Amino acid sequence: MNASDWMALRRSAEIYARGADRRSEADWRAVLADEIEIAGPGFSIAGLEANLASLARLGEMFKATRHLVHNQLAQIDGDRAKGETYSTAEHRLAGEHGDMLLVWAIRYQDEWRREAGTWRFTRRELILDWEELRALKEEPAP
Repeated sequence: MNASDWMALRRSAEIYARGADRRSEADWRAVLADEIEIAGPGFSIAGLEANLASLARLGEMFKATRHLVHNQLAQIDGDRAKGETYSTAEHRLAGEHGDMLLVWAIRYQDEWRREAGTWRFTRRELILDWEELRALKEEPAP
């Protein structure tokens, strides 16, 4: 794999993460193929439009999210690639006695296809290694 392909695959994961946090359809359109399937514990969403609709659901479920991309390993075979992307997803929940933070340790099993020079996800399978729920400390106003 040449360095520019590796950087483009990583960039696709970073744009995906930003799109989730900003609920940005434009970001997801930039990195998801029309036939994208995103699956995880208890869910599987097929097709670009259905996955774009899931962005609104994120906004309904959580006050805010922050997705971080960590290590990524991938193998390229022509215009296809497969790999694993480690991620941490932080989800801010409204709680009766203050906000809580739900943190997921994720390993995505990724598949990409290069279309007109752009790497797009064709499949992302979210494997949840563990989760943690903790109270958020509110900073006092200055």
